[in-house]
Amino acid sequence: MTGLRLGFLGVGWIGRQRMEAMIATGLVESVVIADPVPEMAKEAARIAPGAKLVGTLDGLLGLGVDGVAIATPSAMHAGQSLRALEAGAAVFCQKPLGRTVAETVAVVEAARVADRLLCVDLSYRFTQGMRKIRELARSGALGRIHAIDLMFHNAYGPDKDWFYDPAFSGGGCVIDLGVHLVDLALWTLDFPAVTEISAKLLARGRPLREGEVEDYVVATLALASGAVVRIACSWRLPAGCDAKISASFYGTEGGAALRNVDGGFHQFIAERYRGTTRETIASPPDDWGGRAAADWVRRLAEGARFDPEAERLVDVAGILDRIYGR
Repeated sequence: MTGLRLGFLGVGWIGRQRMEAMIATGLVESVVIADPVPEMAKEAARIAPGAKLVGTLDGLLGLGVDGVAIATPSAMHAGQSLRALEAGAAVFCQKPLGRTVAETVAVVEAARVADRLLCVDLSYRFTQGMRKIRELARSGALGRIHAIDLMFHNAYGPDKDWFYDPAFSGGGCVIDLGVHLVDLALWTLDFPAVTEISAKLLARGRPLREGEVEDYVVATLALASGAVVRIACSWRLPAGCDAKISASFYGTEGGAALRNVDGGFHQFIAERYRGTTRETIASPPDDWGGRAAADWVRRLAEGARFDPEAERLVDVAGILDRIYGR
């Protein structure tokens, strides 16, 4: 399949960024845009001159698109993904695919039945640094990995009200940021079984109450291999910089870690550790933000159908549910 017809549902900042990355592949023949805010749709149309603007998902699907990129509020992801898959379109969705594991299972099963490519924008997998670290871990170069530490502190937090309503968001910083950390830990280690989970969730510096979303979490995952994963994430932590992001893997023969540069969100350095020495294995610049989106487009153009790897989305969603105690 070449000359793809793609629909873009929700074209705020992230939706436009992913649209730009997809169009840059040179594999997109025509574009349909749907957004309830006319100004957003017009802004996105500047990226794709000649794009058709429609008002709804049904209007978008009615034009016979090959795939749909979804960048709407979290509460809509599962339902919109189901509708697109049932209409025969492939789906590229922003995280989380579902607010719960049940919603995620429903979408993955729909993709299997429809035999359509389903991917979620787990973009940190596509940084050069994480690719190098995964190679080291999978090759055995780090020995038996026994300790994994991951952190994502966002000193700002979301600027849209729906993020703070659990009915719309599915949760707070865990489902927003922690989803990346859980995915990176398991993806790097080829998705080992998780045997135990413990977590502490706070809101405004105290234990989480019903009807709130968490803004600080520490969680520990015990793996069947005996390894321990520690995860910390937050919104609005006074971190002294915009963000603190890292993913560290320690084994019997060495370690490797990814960390953000100068407290920013976009550039990372990765290092390999041998005892007290370190070696840089990836460094800026690295234009990684749109790689997951571009990868989906390339696979779709090559005729890719349902990928069983989508089942891993259920694994991650199940762990998030357990962190939330549901």
